Amino acid sequence: MIDIIRIDERFGRWDELLALILSSFAYMDGVIEPPSSAHRLTLASLAQKARDEIAFAAVEDGGLVGCVFCKPETDFLYLGKLAIAPAHQGRGVGRRLLAIAEEIARDRELSALRLETRIELAGNHATFARWGFEKTAENSHAGFTRVTSIEMQKRLA
Repeated sequence: MIDIIRIDERFGRWDELLALILSSFAYMDGVIEPPSSAHRLTLASLAQKARDEIAFAAVEDGGLVGCVFCKPETDFLYLGKLAIAPAHQGRGVGRRLLAIAEEIARDRELSALRLETRIELAGNHATFARWGFEKTAENSHAGFTRVTSIEMQKRLA
């Protein structure tokens, strides 16, 4: 059974959380340019991110198997670092975390969820589309003249 827990000041598993994010983003290495910002995370910056945002972890048999960080914006709830352990992908963990994010957005009367995904990651685009997200913008990272990411939003009823 998978439980969803809040990552807050009582959370003390920063090493495990960082390892989860890095392992779930590892397939992007050598595929996306610029490299994932996950590589710049440290234990301290991850703990600060959890203080600044609303974060949740999925736990199965005591181990972390997924996480998501939610950042309220003016009209949207931004989803970042949605990470699912490779062995748990395709098992509904992402959908469970997404449902929590939708609940937070509705509680805060925000009209949509928003996320960004790299242009090269067509599989992610397809997954997010199946989850109800639509492409809303193309963006470029600083120093790049080509599109490097797309923005997707999921409108909430």
